Order: sequence, then structure tokens, then C-alpha cells
Amino acid sequence: MSTEQLINSAILVAIFLLVAFPIHEFAHAYAAYQLGDGTAKMFGRLTLNPIVHFDPLGGLLLAISAIGGGLLFGWAKPTPVNPNNLRNRRNGEVVVALAGPGSNLVMAVVGAVIWRILVAVGVIDFSTMTFGSPTFYLASVLDSFVAINILLAVFNLIPVPPLDGSAILFRVVSPATAWQLRPMLAQYGGIFLMLVVFALILTPLGQGISQLINDITNLLLGS
Repeated sequence: MSTEQLINSAILVAIFLLVAFPIHEFAHAYAAYQLGDGTAKMFGRLTLNPIVHFDPLGGLLLAISAIGGGLLFGWAKPTPVNPNNLRNRRNGEVVVALAGPGSNLVMAVVGAVIWRILVAVGVIDFSTMTFGSPTFYLASVLDSFVAINILLAVFNLIPVPPLDGSAILFRVVSPATAWQLRPMLAQYGGIFLMLVVFALILTPLGQGISQLINDITNLLLGS
């Protein structure tokens, strides 16, 4: 691996572990707390401290996948939520679930706004930028920051537990269907998720999602 690739991998892992993951999980915890469930706060998860949200296995796989240069795959420690404590449980679950991807979209927009401002004032200038310069790393961090947050928002909306999209699935189907799906997906959700990951790696579906993320990133950055 070249020095540039190693630096890019380190930047990606740092953004995930220090910013994107912690804010995503904090958003879940905060939304749940506002809707009546203090479980996350009781476990000390109502915080932006990256250490509290760090999952050793998820972090290790993230680092390995980043160094390998393939599909980035990793996770933070899931935020504990007791749906029974939520006011209006069915709608509350959806709000709590969407808070995570929503926070990633907000971060992507904030990163894109900063990028556009720096381009407008000439701080980021590709015609004069050289590898290893401070502006090169600044541009790399901002570009990766926006792309990573879009990736997390899109990936987490896949309707397979433990991803956030499963809460939306349970809300749009009838209560009877949701009651039948919950135990099955809770038991086999991890297997389904691995199948989804392999499908993204081995089929054109993954390329399509990657292209979608690139298109949204370019749109936000004005590229």
C-alpha cells in the first residue's frame, strides 16, 4: 500500500470512529430520551464521547476493510432503546431510527457547506494543490467526511435488523405482519445482513449504490 493510500485509509477510519459513528449513535439516544426512554442515558450513551460508542470488533473490521481498499464495513456499539418506554411506540420507534441516518445527512450537508465556502474563497484550489500539502489533506478530509456520512445514511436505511431501516419496515406493514416479522428478523437479521453485504460486494447492486453515493456527494460538493 502506498503512503497516499495509507493516509486515506487512516482518514476514513478516523472520520468513522471519531465523528460519524458517535454522532449517529448519540442522535438515536437523544431522540429516544426526548420521546420518553432513558435507557441510553442510564447506560451512559447519551454522549458524544467516541470511546463510549466504540465497538472493538466493528472498529477492527472497519480498519481492515479500509486498508483492503474494498467495501468499508464496520459498526459502532448499538444504542440501547426500550420501545416500551416510548410515547406512541410505533411512530416513536421510527423517529428514533431515523435520527441516526438523519444526523449523517446533516453532517454531510455541513461538510459540503464548509467545502463550498473554502473553494469560493480559494483555500481549496485544485490548480495549485500538491500532494502532502495542508490543503490537500483538508480537501481529502472534507470530501471523505461528506461521502462517509452519505454512505452511513443510505446503508442504515436497508430494512434489515439491526439497521435503522427495519424500524421503518415494521411501521409500514400491518401490526400483525410486524408481530410476525420481528422475531424472525431478530433471530436471522445478522445472516440477512451478511447476505446483503456479500450481494453489495459481488453484484452490480453494490456498484449502483456506490455510484448513487458518489453522485450525491458530487451534487453536495458542486463537483
